[in-house]
Amino acid sequence: MRLTLPLILFAATLCFALGIVLPLIRVERLYLFTDEPSLTGIVVALWTGGDGLLAAAVALFSIVFPSLKLALLHIAMHGGTEAHARLPEWIKGLANWSMLDVLLVALVIFAAKTSGLATAFTKPGLWFFALSVVLTATATALLKRRSGAEELSG
Repeated sequence: MRLTLPLILFAATLCFALGIVLPLIRVERLYLFTDEPSLTGIVVALWTGGDGLLAAAVALFSIVFPSLKLALLHIAMHGGTEAHARLPEWIKGLANWSMLDVLLVALVIFAAKTSGLATAFTKPGLWFFALSVVLTATATALLKRRSGAEELSG
């Protein structure tokens, strides 16, 4: 049981890293043009395309917040009950935003498929990102349970 949390947190971190650099979606238009953007590629394309505010919002909710949450979970895991108790409440609430990116990509795929102008397919980046969200939520729950058990026994 002692290895479960570190393994889940390691897997979540690895999946998150793969999820932001691997292609999320493959979009084919007119059977000639194909795009396979990654999350970081989307942020860069938005920024260079002049959509700085949208790029910042996507980067903040898709890359910065999850990275921050994973880092704080690692700190809390190694720091024990005191470190978990010091986690800011807004960090604990970040899980509510975690699946937003997965939902948005699913909506883009649906829109592309129903428009008839393009076809879209999921790529490994989306699955790694989604798995990272699930593993991070699992690690958070295990850490809360472990902290509660330590408080009861201490």
